[in-house]
Amino acid sequence: MYGCEAWTISKQIQNKLEAREMWFHRRMLRIPWTAKKTNERVLNDVNKRRSLVRTIRKRQATFLGHVMRRRKLEHLVTTGKF
Repeated sequence: MYGCEAWTISKQIQNKLEAREMWFHRRMLRIPWTAKKTNERVLNDVNKRRSLVRTIRKRQATFLGHVMRRRKLEHLVTTGKF
């Protein structure tokens, strides 16, 4: 997730990230794709519901706060004040 602070996440990309995250969980728990197990049951087995998209959004907010505190070029570009 290096550089995720600068990603633009649309609804389509968010759905793909969530699907990939579920695939990772199923692989880690060794659940075959033919098993009739719902995503909710898989997430309950994982015990932590820290979403990949939620982590990316948190990092983006942290980075934006960092940019807004600095009065450098990034701040000028973000706010549009020259």
